Amino acid sequence: MKSYLKYILILLFIFGSFYSCSIAKYIPENERLYTGAELTIVSDSIIKNEDGLRTELESVMLPEPNSKILGMYLGLRYYYKNQKEHPGFINRWLYKKLGEKPIYQSDVKTFDVEELLLNRLENRGFFYSRASSQFEESEKKASVNYTVKVPAPYKMESYQLDAMPTPIYGEIKELVKESPFEKGMRFDLNSMKLERLRIDSNLKKKGYYNFNDSFLIFEADTNRYDNKSFDLFLKLKNAVPEKSTVPYKIAKVNVYPNYETADSLNTETIRYNERNFIQKEVFFKPKYLDPFIKLTEGERYSPEKSRNTARRLSTIGAYKYVNIQYTEVDSLATDSLGLLEANIYLSPLNKRAFMAELQVVTKSNSFTGPALALTYSNRNVFGGGETFNTTAKIGYEAQIGGGKKSGDSSLELGLKNELIFPRVIFPIKINDDFFEYSIPKTKTSLSIDYQDRKKLYSLISGTALFGYLWDANRYVTHQINPISVSYTDLRKTTPEFEEILDENPFLKRSFEQQFISGLIYTFTYNEMIDKQKTHQKFLNFNFDIAGNLISLFGKEQTPGAPKTFFGLEYAQYAKADVDIRYHFNFSKEQTIAARIFAGYGLAYGNSDVIPFVKQYYAGGPYSVRAFRIRSLGPGTYNAEDDPINTSESFFDKTGNVRLEANIEYRFPLISFLKGAVFVDAGNIWNTKENPVFGGKDKFSSDFLSELGMGAGVGLRVDIQSFVIRFDLAAPFHDPSRPKGERYNFDVSKPILNFAIGYPF
Repeated sequence: MKSYLKYILILLFIFGSFYSCSIAKYIPENERLYTGAELTIVSDSIIKNEDGLRTELESVMLPEPNSKILGMYLGLRYYYKNQKEHPGFINRWLYKKLGEKPIYQSDVKTFDVEELLLNRLENRGFFYSRASSQFEESEKKASVNYTVKVPAPYKMESYQLDAMPTPIYGEIKELVKESPFEKGMRFDLNSMKLERLRIDSNLKKKGYYNFNDSFLIFEADTNRYDNKSFDLFLKLKNAVPEKSTVPYKIAKVNVYPNYETADSLNTETIRYNERNFIQKEVFFKPKYLDPFIKLTEGERYSPEKSRNTARRLSTIGAYKYVNIQYTEVDSLATDSLGLLEANIYLSPLNKRAFMAELQVVTKSNSFTGPALALTYSNRNVFGGGETFNTTAKIGYEAQIGGGKKSGDSSLELGLKNELIFPRVIFPIKINDDFFEYSIPKTKTSLSIDYQDRKKLYSLISGTALFGYLWDANRYVTHQINPISVSYTDLRKTTPEFEEILDENPFLKRSFEQQFISGLIYTFTYNEMIDKQKTHQKFLNFNFDIAGNLISLFGKEQTPGAPKTFFGLEYAQYAKADVDIRYHFNFSKEQTIAARIFAGYGLAYGNSDVIPFVKQYYAGGPYSVRAFRIRSLGPGTYNAEDDPINTSESFFDKTGNVRLEANIEYRFPLISFLKGAVFVDAGNIWNTKENPVFGGKDKFSSDFLSELGMGAGVGLRVDIQSFVIRFDLAAPFHDPSRPKGERYNFDVSKPILNFAIGYPF
């Protein structure tokens, strides 16, 4: 391994030398390529947080030199190549993506940099500093060394508030007591700016509607000291408007639930909870809209309450725009308070909406086909912001490969009705003020699905949900469904499918559990909404538990047999999984995305196996992409080695344990086309082995050697965040192979994945 590393380093050195030499011939005779700057700090005292000071000083040492990749000026090389009369398509494209204009010694203005260095030092309290610079030159390259000589900084002796008019003097005096400034701190202009912003923010919370941080000014007095100490005074600037020095209270709150800018006549005002609701006719009932509004007549102006009100109103789902405007009623009231009138203008979305979605489905058993989903939405159904959605779905799949099974088909029909209330519906009244950030929504849904697998079976399934969804803050979302009920009725089976069930008791038991009733909780932490963040984190945790409550009412029809509820065998299990993601956006449109998933399900009580629809699977466009969907695992099982292989015709490979890890590098290509290279690893297992798989499916301490691994490349069409994704992948570690033969990068039969959206 060490010898290989030595050869790699030698090759990199040779390549680096080659590229350096090839760049040198392009540099004009009277120029030198600028290679960067070094900074030396000379001080006669210990500098507190010297690393922070150095970082700030280095930020002004401009210009930045040309970048290197593995010691090579690739961007510069492509720039020079592009200057030719006929550079060619490849060179033009590489210049567009990587090219950089050269930075020469003549571009470096050392005098300007020295001035900036001294300015930054004075801002940090190092007055009377000195700066110098010197170039280091070779035949074709030049760098510069900057030296700053830094004396001991000026330090604060006291922080005092100068005279101001009332009542603002008393407010700022209390805020100064809470200041982070302390005796002995270094003079720091940036800290003073932050202190002004802190005071301004707190004054706004106290109702100072017209105040601005620019009205404050700091003055430093060094006359009383000869030891580099100073007194700091906080003052108001001259000619600050009087109305800026008094707080304001809200005299009136007007709400326009159905605001139309072109028509403000013939409106009626309903007075509810000390607020005015102004609308032509009752579009949104005041009693339902009122809890979303945090502004109250008689209270002082608060920007935080204003933001909370706007955010809460926008989460209802019935409004396109939320606009809060304040109007000064009087310049000053008799009690030294200004008066504001708050006007909340709400512009509704279209009451009805229709959406069509076309999908393409591919599965591991060669089933391929289209699916069409049609959704109709009706907003503000009952005048309380309610949203009703109904979705009809039809899908058809045909098996276009698979030997003797070719020609099989599957038809799926589905209908889902969903009613969302933008408030808590609960037998006991819950105060909406308990939820500061947003009011929870109550979601109810009822759906029915029909699936007809030709030559296998047909089934009908129904699901009913009742639960709550709310945002705890900007990043955290909770969803809990205390009522989750589903029922599956296997309507018709063929002799072929009965044979499959007879050979796979686990699969048979998973279909026999017709009734599932339980609770589902989901916690989500999502920083991906901040598109500009360099480091983005995401966490999703799901907990699903079923059968405990109805087990109290279950009846045992036959001794030793599973209990039933209303004549139906019910499932009893607990299942939990966590999905952790991290995005490192290190350059424009370049991202390293990583993901880890772990899930475990435990059947107990009335069940010895988790229902089929609740089991895990691996492989596919959102999993390990080098393996077809639901085809990976469980464990080291290989259907081709199974002499009794009829169960393979029922494609689903499932288990109660799933582990997965993915990493992907995403980069731009041309316009809306994006590229990616990725590596995936994962598998599923059973904690209780299925005899059909000969014990190869059981989870053990050797699970790392049983991971399916694959790598590939991707092409994405990304148009305003709507992504059509193509991923081509091949396995390089196949757990279904014998030990010693699992590592084999088989590119002869790559898997093409098609999907909508990014995988993680």
